[in-house]
Amino acid sequence: MEAEKKDVLILAIESSCDETAASVVRNGREVLSNVISSQIALHTQFGGVVPEIASRKHIEKINQVVTQALEDAQVTLEDITAIGVTYGPGLVGALLVGVAEAKAIAFAAKKPLVGVHHIEGHVSANYIENPELEPPFVCLIVSGGHTHLVIVKDYGEFEIIGRTRDDAAGEAFDKVARAVGLGYPGGPKVDQKAREGNPHAIEFPRAKVEGSPYDFSFSGLKSAVLNYINKAHMTGEEIPVADLVASFQNAVVEALVSRTVLAAKEYGYDKLAIAGGVASNSALREAMQNACDEAGLTFYHPSPIFCTDNAAMIGVAAYYEYQKGTRHGWDLNAVPNLKLGER
Repeated sequence: MEAEKKDVLILAIESSCDETAASVVRNGREVLSNVISSQIALHTQFGGVVPEIASRKHIEKINQVVTQALEDAQVTLEDITAIGVTYGPGLVGALLVGVAEAKAIAFAAKKPLVGVHHIEGHVSANYIENPELEPPFVCLIVSGGHTHLVIVKDYGEFEIIGRTRDDAAGEAFDKVARAVGLGYPGGPKVDQKAREGNPHAIEFPRAKVEGSPYDFSFSGLKSAVLNYINKAHMTGEEIPVADLVASFQNAVVEALVSRTVLAAKEYGYDKLAIAGGVASNSALREAMQNACDEAGLTFYHPSPIFCTDNAAMIGVAAYYEYQKGTRHGWDLNAVPNLKLGER
């Protein structure tokens, strides 16, 4: 009789920006707990994340969050197979807190340590609720710091075919939100306000990168929005905020959707996924669903809670890295500008 396969339980830690998170994931697909301590309220008064404050808050919260994740999953450290942790990219001070915590736990509990690339985590969020999804597929990764179009060749194996040449999509959302007085965090606030506006009210430019059909550029669009606002201020005209953000969002969504669907068709993949904080944007999800239906592609996306930073996605990525034999030593360090595909 074949011996029963033992469950692999990953305790995962994520602290790359302003969320202190811990999660227990079983066999790479089943989330037993997902605890997130968000600092949004703390940073809102500054209009963005203050790295020093974020790091201090992580130190305060991390033990509580890890303890809660184990409790919610109804497991102890003895039951855990390995410890997974985000080690880059992100804010260096914030990352260091998570890495130090993971190393301490792994050392004390005599468990293997698996460092995870934050963006690999975002892509892996798609596996949580889509048990049938397996590589290869095309994935659009859109967040505050990243806009990448990748082919997910295998678990943890990526080919980058497109990226932003300047601002990330999420960055553009934050800057436009700030310019029209919607505040921080910009993405969700623009998404909400845009529902009241006409997405075709103002014609903003769509940039194409010469010779690179899958690359993105959002700085020209951002400048066009800021110029529109400045001109209105100078002439004393009232700014139609809902129309303005709806038109801006429409331009961003169109650029993201058209390139991603084109890549899936031209590379011959019938599965397309989105990941990252901006992947929770309702206009992007709807437009991508419609474009995929039209092109005969299957569209995958994580629930909004798994789009923004969380440890469950890190646990999933850590599971596949663990299965491949990835192990890190006590010299694992935070790498704030870690590139996708780097180890």
